[in-house]
Amino acid sequence: MKNLLKKIIPKNAINNFRKLISFIDKSAISVFSKTKVTSSLYYLIFNKSFMREHQSVLKGRVKYYQSLEKIEDSCVLLRRNIHRLEKGLIMQPRRDVFGKAFIGETVDAFVLAVKQNALKESEGNWFNDVLSKYFEVVSSSLEIDSARKKYESVCQERKILNRAKSIPYARESIKETNISFEQLEVLYKQRRSIRWYEDKAVDISLINKAVDIATQAPSACNRQPFKFHTVMNKDKVKKVADCAMGTTGFSHNLQTIIAVVGDLSAYPAERDRHVIYIDGSLVTMQLMLALETLGLSTCAINWPDIETREKMLDELLGLNKHERTIMLLAVGYADPKGGIPFSQKKNCSDLIKVIK
Repeated sequence: MKNLLKKIIPKNAINNFRKLISFIDKSAISVFSKTKVTSSLYYLIFNKSFMREHQSVLKGRVKYYQSLEKIEDSCVLLRRNIHRLEKGLIMQPRRDVFGKAFIGETVDAFVLAVKQNALKESEGNWFNDVLSKYFEVVSSSLEIDSARKKYESVCQERKILNRAKSIPYARESIKETNISFEQLEVLYKQRRSIRWYEDKAVDISLINKAVDIATQAPSACNRQPFKFHTVMNKDKVKKVADCAMGTTGFSHNLQTIIAVVGDLSAYPAERDRHVIYIDGSLVTMQLMLALETLGLSTCAINWPDIETREKMLDELLGLNKHERTIMLLAVGYADPKGGIPFSQKKNCSDLIKVIK
């Protein structure tokens, strides 16, 4: 149909129509941007760009509440609340009573997770160790005593032991690195966006190794709302890369591609909808540096928020509505003869603004 219209309608007429639409849109946004209500009306009536995000956020909220009843291999409510207890444990000075507002729901979720036998061992150990330490130091209150009784009951029933291992620790106990600033600078400058790769398969064990240390990246309340959908079949790698656009001319030689996918079911409220992009970006930067030390080069590929492109990638990766792609990451062994853009970087004088 599009090809037929192109033959019937002169090219200059199409260009003039596009210019008219652009002029109308520029005029409309100057009017509708004046208030929050009119801005919302603009996106309701004239522009559907945020429709997918609206649905994804709501689907994420639905999935979040479902996860409180049927806990799978991880529990975001527990991850968040246990981290909140950790922060209470390290406060200076530490309060005699803290966590009272959420300890009830935390223990209820822990009990449910134990009874459903849903948690991975490492995560379950962390939850138990922190809860045990919390009840050891916190003073009495109606809410805390009720939660303590439930916690001790399930521990006795399931013979859960207090290991006291996965609990807060002092900064002085950290093993410090001997990596110098100069060595770190070499690594940062060595890691460039590589678009040309050798025809050599990437060993998934190396990606696993890099991911395991990359996840030491900070994450809001330690929820870590991301997954790394890793594609290694070359035909599918190209299809995934082509979804992003901007890969024309080099997508055919990519060996492996990782879709960094954010999970909106980690949040019960809209205010946190952008955290997937922050946390996902933090962990991906560490992943790129980790891969570089293993001899693997990378190229971060921007992901455009375009409905047709999202649908294409969702189908290729089998994503749910509450999952959104943050970025794509090409991974492989760099072609020694492959070109690299110089890409001049800004420096501190360009980027730092001292607030007085």
